[in-house]
Amino acid sequence: MEKTYNPIHRPERDQHRPKTAQTQIVYGLRPVIEALDGGVQIERVLLQKDLTGQLVGELRSKLRQSVVPVQYVPAEKLAKLTTGNHQGVVATVAPIRYHTFAEMADGLEGTPIMVVLDHVTDVRNLGAIARTAECAGASAIVVPDHGSAALNDDAIKTSSGALLRLPVCREANLKSTILLAKQYGYQIVAATEKASRPYTEIDFCKPTFLVMGAEEKGISPELLRLADVHARLPIVGQVQSLNVSVATGVFLYEALRQRTLNP
Repeated sequence: MEKTYNPIHRPERDQHRPKTAQTQIVYGLRPVIEALDGGVQIERVLLQKDLTGQLVGELRSKLRQSVVPVQYVPAEKLAKLTTGNHQGVVATVAPIRYHTFAEMADGLEGTPIMVVLDHVTDVRNLGAIARTAECAGASAIVVPDHGSAALNDDAIKTSSGALLRLPVCREANLKSTILLAKQYGYQIVAATEKASRPYTEIDFCKPTFLVMGAEEKGISPELLRLADVHARLPIVGQVQSLNVSVATGVFLYEALRQRTLNP
């Protein structure tokens, strides 16, 4: 007889966290497949290394067709997440509903500004950026489905709950998303210390994609080439870069200042 599995499980250590920040997991091959088919917002899938079988093949096929990040891990790691029969797969269910820019584009009013994060992998930086973006009136944050910080409990806590209010667009390809934004009339502003123009000279009173990169890597070259304008923040000290969340805040509040003066 086929065993049944509880498809939703909250680790015991998470039971005393705030309700909106609880981490839920789905485990077992069939439950995870059903979660994918049912449109459940999955943060990532942890798949046991060297796992084989018909259902495993079906799961792999569905994962390839989705934008859900997959991490291959030893069985011991899965055993730490649940005491249930995980069958070699555990999926983390995000408390945040993801969007895409294409879904949102036609419904946005006014003069949207969106923050695009390239290579930003630090959870607390992402949370801090979301908090500032929500306070400054940004329309959304745009992140890639690979190579980005997880939108987990720590990110939500750092954002003071802003990640539960501010739309997050998770995109399979940032280049394609930026090209689509251009078709919708957005200007693409890339923040880079190599730019010649200071941020105060940029006209933010138009629909804008503000592209920010991580401190270590910066913005990838292909995204820099797509930008309509490069802008920099002045640095007069010996440290040659700002934390990305601080830099994002400076840009966003310059945009807010301009828009307040020119409503």
